[in-house]
Amino acid sequence: MKKYIAEAIGTAVLVAFGCGAALVHGMPNDPAGTGILGIAFAFGLCIVAMAYSIGNVSGCHINPAVSLAMLIRKKMDTKDFIGYVVAQIVGAIAGAGLLYAIVGPKIFNAGGGGCNCYGDISTAGLGAGQAFLAEVVLTFCFLMAIIGVISKAEYASVAGLVIGLSLTLVHIFGIPLTGTSVNPARSIGPALFMGGDYLKQLWVFIIAPLVGSALAAFAYGAIEEKS
Repeated sequence: MKKYIAEAIGTAVLVAFGCGAALVHGMPNDPAGTGILGIAFAFGLCIVAMAYSIGNVSGCHINPAVSLAMLIRKKMDTKDFIGYVVAQIVGAIAGAGLLYAIVGPKIFNAGGGGCNCYGDISTAGLGAGQAFLAEVVLTFCFLMAIIGVISKAEYASVAGLVIGLSLTLVHIFGIPLTGTSVNPARSIGPALFMGGDYLKQLWVFIIAPLVGSALAAFAYGAIEEKS
């Protein structure tokens, strides 16, 4: 149970701080003036912080796509996979609710709740197919980095930094396209509060990251050196 609680807490922090940064730094009068870089580093630094705080409890997946890759690679069983995903979604909803309570409905709704999106409600205006492909590619690259760094015991001390910086990297590219999901739970939480078109588009940000994760797990399995 402790590892499920840890996953819920970690995901709540990721959503509250990551999406919170998206709301603050996405405003036209961004007080810090950091824009995309500020948002990207907020998500990445959340991972770093959580990796070194709850990593020893749950492994700090805080993302169903990460848990799926671990399931495929037989690093966790089906029971834990289900428990992790449920905890991550609960945590994401709690994080979005906390963010909503902090900034209020005016700021939350004006910034789209930090939701992932495409088409007319997005910056780039990508079609559904383009958004789906973008999320598959972004998640594939992110998961390849995660699987690679945790596959070597000698990398354990820097794994949190590598994973956090990898998430920062995919956000720098992906924020203008879809807002960057690569994490179904992260997308579910804010979308439930925003509703409307954000909720209708949610399927892309659930399925595409899972596809990218599965591809990464199988691809890494094909190229890794067997001991």
